[in-house]
Amino acid sequence: MANATDMSGKAALVTGAASGLGRAAAIRLAEAGADVALVDLNADGLAETARAVEAAGRKALVHPTDLSVAENAAAAVAAAVAAFGGLDALCNVAGVIYFAHSDEMDPVLWNRTIAVNLTAPFLLSKAAIPHLLERKGAIVNVTSSAAFIGEAYAAAYCASKAGLANLTKAMAMEYIKKPIRINAVAPGGMATSISAGLKMPEGADMELLKRFMPVRGLVEVDDVADMILYLASEAGRGLHGTCITMDQGITAG
Repeated sequence: MANATDMSGKAALVTGAASGLGRAAAIRLAEAGADVALVDLNADGLAETARAVEAAGRKALVHPTDLSVAENAAAAVAAAVAAFGGLDALCNVAGVIYFAHSDEMDPVLWNRTIAVNLTAPFLLSKAAIPHLLERKGAIVNVTSSAAFIGEAYAAAYCASKAGLANLTKAMAMEYIKKPIRINAVAPGGMATSISAGLKMPEGADMELLKRFMPVRGLVEVDDVADMILYLASEAGRGLHGTCITMDQGITAG
């Protein structure tokens, strides 16, 4: 295949598309030829991403919504299908993280973390699968190196991302005889707006934090966006049920 990452004539839905990795992935998919439905809570950020998608010569659907609200997931998929006539790729990139001492974790923040990081990808997948089966499409989940190692003060995030990694495998097995591919990518720390705004809880032990700080530096956002495109496109046709770690070796030992 001359260009296996060619997405010409295809449509993708990307969550978390207002900034960071979601924006980078949406732009990369557009550059590969896909029209892109952009989903995020931040309407202004989505508008900026849409301009970049359109500058790449592709159509952009801006769909601001709060994915912590369960019914919004199906509505986002329906909007994408209505706009583009179908769906070829669902990229679950949106995520939130709140650091806290576990005995002081606000239940509201725990529930929001699980809702955005785990429940929303499941509900988006549930709504998208019938459409993806029609077009032999793909689901790409963005989990984290935190799915595989314990990180102090991040119990909710680690739990949600570990759940998403295993959700990827479980759904891949369920649909192993069907024309759909379901995979995940697990980045380590990246320089995004999410990481820039992180605050550690008062009294956090820096020695514990250093245990999951990357020795080789942060992961490049564009590199992870390239992997999302790879998994969403025919280039990743041999991959199903896998989770590719891109973490500068932090989970190697």
